[in-house]
Amino acid sequence: MATDSTHSTSQIDTHPDLMALRGRYAEASAKPISGLIEGLCLLTGLYLAISPWVVNFQGFAGLRVSNLITGIALAVLAMGFGSVLERTVGLGWVAIAIGVWTIIAPWAIAGPNAAFTHTIVNNAIVGGVAIALGLATMGLGMLGGRKRHAR
Repeated sequence: MATDSTHSTSQIDTHPDLMALRGRYAEASAKPISGLIEGLCLLTGLYLAISPWVVNFQGFAGLRVSNLITGIALAVLAMGFGSVLERTVGLGWVAIAIGVWTIIAPWAIAGPNAAFTHTIVNNAIVGGVAIALGLATMGLGMLGGRKRHAR
């Protein structure tokens, strides 16, 4: 089956539904709450990356590496939220997945030896914050484009 090379694929860029969706995300990303959520997500990712050295995860090399990798991933994801929200708003679930992994990582990686309060408390708090920010990011798409009906 041959393809028609004269058919332009740029017609999708001017589709009314796509234009409305882009406008909705642009409106949502212009709100101050959007910048707050993105900034907090970035800071949470950076803290998660450095937390093994801040909290002193001595003897937990695997957990240290896990926090470093997931923290960097969360920070990069947050930078994507800040720069192109209309293309990354559907990725809020990734921040939630990182948060869930952060909570269970002490037991999944270190096993029963993870019974040190500082590693568990640190990861539980940071994971909970990442989950909350992921949910908030997913809700950003619903902020723009809502119109109030006058009565």
